[in-house]
Amino acid sequence: MLQLIEANWQLVAGAVALLLVVAFLLLRRGGKAPERREFNDVLSEGAAPAQRNTALIDTPPAAAIPVPPPPSTAPPVEAVATADGDDLTRIKGLGPKLKTLLASLGVTQFAQIAAWTDEDVARIDAQLGAFAGRPTRDNWVEQAKLLSSGDTAAYEDKFGKL
Repeated sequence: MLQLIEANWQLVAGAVALLLVVAFLLLRRGGKAPERREFNDVLSEGAAPAQRNTALIDTPPAAAIPVPPPPSTAPPVEAVATADGDDLTRIKGLGPKLKTLLASLGVTQFAQIAAWTDEDVARIDAQLGAFAGRPTRDNWVEQAKLLSSGDTAAYEDKFGKL
């Protein structure tokens, strides 16, 4: 047996060290229950702070509160609302949601968009929310000019098939 221990002394030393570590951890714990800590949070402070925090959580973020556009010196875009307005979704980058949003702003025809000035584009763009930047990025005014004139060939050459 002594020869076996001498041949594997490293393994025996490792096993003894492991036993010592396990014994130390067991003795250190000493059979005590883990210490219970108190946490202070909103619920332990009482109902009033909890209600205040709930109100803060339920309040919409500042970005969701509509801000009126700055006064414009440009004349307003003429809102000619007709029952048979143009299909504005033919403009690339203008889908059904934007069509509805534009209709609520009084824009229902290609001719209206074609007549927009840079100030009009900026004013309308400020009211598009998540769609801001689309009129400029997708060249709505140029597309509307071609569509209102009925020049579908020029439109398709520049913007693709309708």
